[in-house]
Amino acid sequence: MEIEKLPTYQEVIDKLKNKNRKKHLLFGNGFSVAYDSKIFSYKSLSNFIEKTGDPLINNLFEKLNTKNFELIMQQLDNFCEIAEIFSDGKTLIPQIKAASETLKSSLIDAIKELHPEHVFKIHEDKSIACMNFLQEYLSNEGLVFSTNYDLLLYWVLMRNKAQNAIDGFGRRDLKTELDDEHYTESDDLKNFELRWGRYKDEQTIHYLHGALPIFDTGVNIVKVEYDSERNLLQKINERISKKEYPIFVTAGNGKEKLTQIMHNKYLSFCYDQLCDIQGSLITFGFNFGEYDTHIIEAINIAAKMGKKIKNKLWSVYIGVYDNDDLRHITNIEKKFKCKVTLYNARTVNVWGNQ
Repeated sequence: MEIEKLPTYQEVIDKLKNKNRKKHLLFGNGFSVAYDSKIFSYKSLSNFIEKTGDPLINNLFEKLNTKNFELIMQQLDNFCEIAEIFSDGKTLIPQIKAASETLKSSLIDAIKELHPEHVFKIHEDKSIACMNFLQEYLSNEGLVFSTNYDLLLYWVLMRNKAQNAIDGFGRRDLKTELDDEHYTESDDLKNFELRWGRYKDEQTIHYLHGALPIFDTGVNIVKVEYDSERNLLQKINERISKKEYPIFVTAGNGKEKLTQIMHNKYLSFCYDQLCDIQGSLITFGFNFGEYDTHIIEAINIAAKMGKKIKNKLWSVYIGVYDNDDLRHITNIEKKFKCKVTLYNARTVNVWGNQ
């Protein structure tokens, strides 16, 4: 089979409309690469990190002969387990764990530094085109799932003020919770930050692996936002300078990623939502690699493991961009417990580039 002979994205959309089937969207790094491959490819990120001159990270890239962050994380985790067997662990294991933390913080720094400076750096036409792409799902009771760390989705939703794009974050309305005698302006100041949870029952936007503006304070999950003095990246920088880090799932394999997800209330909620979708799922820019087994597991749970049940996920439509993608998905197709249909990802016009 050739890429050109696969159904187009619009043909997939039309088919699901004819079936009157609810559809959801899952996208990965290809969503951001489609916006600007010079910024959001793994090669760009690793090149940036190498230029910072951290000898430890550069040695890891060189010795392991890869720029794949997930593979390096996995190798470090494996080495740590072996070290526990063959050494007393007093010096070596802490060094390995420190290397993992250095790589994680370097990845965050790279994404942050390479990122467009603010929301208005995205051309209005691109922003509107992306919003139209997302509304195909949001306006039809669909859910959107992202595994990306960057701000592109957040910026598009904010700039277009999409009423049906609900990420679960909000503020407590203390004026309605406290009577006039007990309410003061300082009460609102204490609860001014955007906290996750208040609108989770209406949530339609889900960051499965976390994202740059989402932080776990230990008590609350909060979302950094603009104010009149500082833009979003400036505020994220301020938090990182205080050794506060965004929620990022950077574990190695799928099992370790799922463990990290399940230890965070926001991430576990988003994952459970993916496990509970019904109808059909369309994926774009997500390659279902060897470190994504937890995502396939979630899809199979939603598909009720292939059982003949009415309310479940019936099909997944996977966008493939080239022949390597085509071969890979064809080889792993049997891992899915629902019908798999491939479509030509080159026909998806997310950012109005075509």
